[in-house]
Amino acid sequence: MTTEPPYLRIAGEIRRRIASGELGPGDPVPSTRRITQEWGVAMATATKALGALNQEGLVRAVPGIGTVVAESGRERAMPPGRQLSRERIIRTAIALVDAEGLPALSMRRLATEFGTSTMALYRHVQSKGELVQLMAEAVFDTGPPGPRPTGWRPRLEREARWLWKQYERHPWLARAMAGLTRPMASPNAMQYTERVLTALTGTGLTPEQMLHVHLTVLGYAQGVAMAVELESQARQDSGMTADEWMAAIEPRMDAIQTASAYPVLSTLFDQDGFDLDLDTLFEFGLARVLDGVEGLVAGAG
Repeated sequence: MTTEPPYLRIAGEIRRRIASGELGPGDPVPSTRRITQEWGVAMATATKALGALNQEGLVRAVPGIGTVVAESGRERAMPPGRQLSRERIIRTAIALVDAEGLPALSMRRLATEFGTSTMALYRHVQSKGELVQLMAEAVFDTGPPGPRPTGWRPRLEREARWLWKQYERHPWLARAMAGLTRPMASPNAMQYTERVLTALTGTGLTPEQMLHVHLTVLGYAQGVAMAVELESQARQDSGMTADEWMAAIEPRMDAIQTASAYPVLSTLFDQDGFDLDLDTLFEFGLARVLDGVEGLVAGAG
């Protein structure tokens, strides 16, 4: 009677787990170290077991992850637009976070969106942190449209307004890019920096001053953009727009102002036509920031 080699017995058990659905496409299979511990065999035997499964096309090696269950023939035959890819994961993640905010993002949630396993996503992105970086990189993929204006100030205004529009479209972006002293290694975001520094070239500013101007404008835009994310989250939490929320608290505000504790503030809010609009606030602040830069440039000249 011929005894089945240990590596075939191990391969058979893993094959059974795959066939039963216990292990799905993208899920990790037991590593060689795990096999030696679970079955009490040598490392060479564990390697032969995984090798046998690999030859059958049931598993595949993924750098940085290990050996995972391979896609089925049906999955490999899916139309290109339906197949899981890094680009598709990024697009889906951006749409999800645009709608629900950065806290809603998780690899498990994305896997549910695709109807696949979490480990299947890790074949395309290594972690949630890398995914957020790739999402930001995708947003920065294009620059401002149209011809480049003449003069450092119009060019800085153009870049800052383009950045502001990205923050408005993607409220999560400001937080994702908030590290001024620890910036992302993002080629597309660095292109934005390059355009700003190029606009300041020839103004007489020192390299340090140019970089500080860039970070000041960037930090200002990010700071106001944080309010966009907070407003988006507040709308989800309360179910009310900013106007609806103001209307709801109006009786409380009137009661506070009646106490005459804030005579100047009350006078300001009594003015007709006053509306706290983030676009208007951004433009006002940007003009003041660039007024300061203009004074710096004039002094350098």
